Amino acid sequence: MKRREFLKFLGGGIIISFSWSESFPFQEERRRGQTRPGYPADFNAYLRIGEDGRVTCFSGKIEQGQGVIIALAQMLAEELSVPAERVDMVMGDTDICPWDMGTFGSQSVRFFGPALRAAGAEARAVLMELGSERLKVPVSQLEIKDGVIFDKAQQNNKVTYAELTQGKKIERHLDKKPELKNFSEFKVIGQSIPRPDAVAKVTGQAKYAGDIRFPDMLYARILRPPSHEAKLKSVDLSAAKKLTDVQVVQDGDLIAVLHKTPDGAEKALTAIKAQYEIPEAKVDDRTIFDHLLKASPPGSVIAQGGNLESGEKLSSKIFEKTYLNSYVAHATLETHTAMAKMEGNKVEVWASTQAPFRAKDEIAQVLGLPPENVRILTPFVGGGFGGKTRNKQAVEAARLAKLVGKPVQVAWSRAEEFFYDTFRPAAIVKIKSGTSDSGNIMFWDYHVYYAGERGSQHFYEIPHHSTSVHGEWMGTPSGAHPFGVGAWRAPACNTNSFARESQVDIMASEAGIDPVEFRLKNLNNKRMQRVIAAAAQKFGWIPPRAPSGRGFGFACGDYLGTYLAITAEVEVNKETGHVQVKRLVCAQDMGIIINPEGARLQIEGCLTMGLGYALKEEIHFKGGEIRDLNFDTYEITHFSWLPKIETVLVENPELSPQGGGEPAIICMGAVVANAIYDATGVRLFQLPMTPERIKAAAQLK
Repeated sequence: MKRREFLKFLGGGIIISFSWSESFPFQEERRRGQTRPGYPADFNAYLRIGEDGRVTCFSGKIEQGQGVIIALAQMLAEELSVPAERVDMVMGDTDICPWDMGTFGSQSVRFFGPALRAAGAEARAVLMELGSERLKVPVSQLEIKDGVIFDKAQQNNKVTYAELTQGKKIERHLDKKPELKNFSEFKVIGQSIPRPDAVAKVTGQAKYAGDIRFPDMLYARILRPPSHEAKLKSVDLSAAKKLTDVQVVQDGDLIAVLHKTPDGAEKALTAIKAQYEIPEAKVDDRTIFDHLLKASPPGSVIAQGGNLESGEKLSSKIFEKTYLNSYVAHATLETHTAMAKMEGNKVEVWASTQAPFRAKDEIAQVLGLPPENVRILTPFVGGGFGGKTRNKQAVEAARLAKLVGKPVQVAWSRAEEFFYDTFRPAAIVKIKSGTSDSGNIMFWDYHVYYAGERGSQHFYEIPHHSTSVHGEWMGTPSGAHPFGVGAWRAPACNTNSFARESQVDIMASEAGIDPVEFRLKNLNNKRMQRVIAAAAQKFGWIPPRAPSGRGFGFACGDYLGTYLAITAEVEVNKETGHVQVKRLVCAQDMGIIINPEGARLQIEGCLTMGLGYALKEEIHFKGGEIRDLNFDTYEITHFSWLPKIETVLVENPELSPQGGGEPAIICMGAVVANAIYDATGVRLFQLPMTPERIKAAAQLK
């Protein structure tokens, strides 16, 4: 929808357009280039105060369970001095929401939020001016409460937002930084307001892409190869074509069967006979790390200081270790799903996606349509974790809808989801470090392969250090990975935190210093010191020298401005290798906290998901053949694994709001590894820390 058409669509009211993408911070994404062809450069969100007094924000962001639907509403409501319940978030509709790069990286509150608050402050200023004219008193004499402007000297002299906006259409563009409310003035920010989507989700009323229905719709099942490098040699569609009410489509690389029921489509798919040529597998889940090291690109030094040789000479103890992590799937509750409907030369697609505008461009290109003829609507998304930034299922649904002339749903099976997932990359970290007799870290030589830059830079006081990155989690050299890899919740940081905090624990143990004391001794960062102290105090940490036999672990981290520390207590069955995490305490400093209960829920979710990659989650494969295609072999966190979880929100009102959707997951590998070592004296260097690896390490001890 063109800008003029969109403003006409909005009707009366006060309209503020504003931009935020210029502040996009991630270095690796900037290097790859963030472009938005065909979309206006001066704004990417709208705020409207309607004639009914309700406030609507139109944003390309989406709600995938992280809670931005209420957090953003609270930020806007705060600046407008209205209850959060009066704010409506319209999200992820590419026809009525301005362009957005996507929802990922815990960036919505951090970077979209401040711009949204600024727009709210601009709207408040406009309303105050209109109120001053209506009430015939100067702005300095006015106050606002719950959407009502009133004269401080005569409170009956008042006017509501709805009364001010009726019959008017005022468009403003944010062209200067307005004055935002101070922390001390907050009435809405900082409150644990329930999410507006909560009841619908727990009662099954919430609509996801798979819930969209049309009377004449068809369900599609698509022929898939058995391996990523497989080539189709021959296909026999004759049996499928004989089935009642089945449509068979063969369009280039797309071979699909469609039926009015999912079961009918599944039956037709089994009737297809296909033969594939599969080359000999050259790598599997056991040989992948040697393969990756041989294929690794030269390292890029991203941080350095001092001189490594000098630091090594000053060290009385040298530590050289290698850390590994396997491929990990997103394993979202909702598989990739899309419903596409084509009318004339226009297509509408309801998609489970984190990046609706990217989906729009992909579909437009494949179908040969102008972007304005493609509309993406994003219902609730049942988990993304970085895996739904790709839109293969949406493109497939759109292609089929065009070919058959009816609405088509493509919902990947669990096996398809595992097969086509972009996995967290298998990665290697090599660290050489040294300490002085007094327990100070003197040098740090860090090389990370394929995980990526994010989280690789240490935050300790180390006079001689160098950090090199060999390949990112995206854009790695051709042929390095046998299948697709990409962002996985807090990309790169899980790998880097596991390696860094394990290495720090090793040095602490050899120095004979308590792990918490050792960290504080080598830190000069006040924020990190505060979260460490908060986690230790809440846990009731009594300084041991590891291994103490108690099963206590500690780790800390910085995820893009959010600081955290985690303590863990584990119990290890030395005969079976089974690990039971009994207790977790997480302290987190995320600046101003928008919704405390929402922040706690995000922390709990991160810790719960983190147990999976720490203990069991791992993709087994041979060449391009994925061997884990369901939850019978790929284990995510069980309810029976869950420990007692306690959270500490460290107040820091002087810092703007930071992200909360990803940070707490980054230390789970390290804190569990450190706790296992404290319990058993066995150090694990590969994730996940399965019972088999624990028993094998114990035998080598």
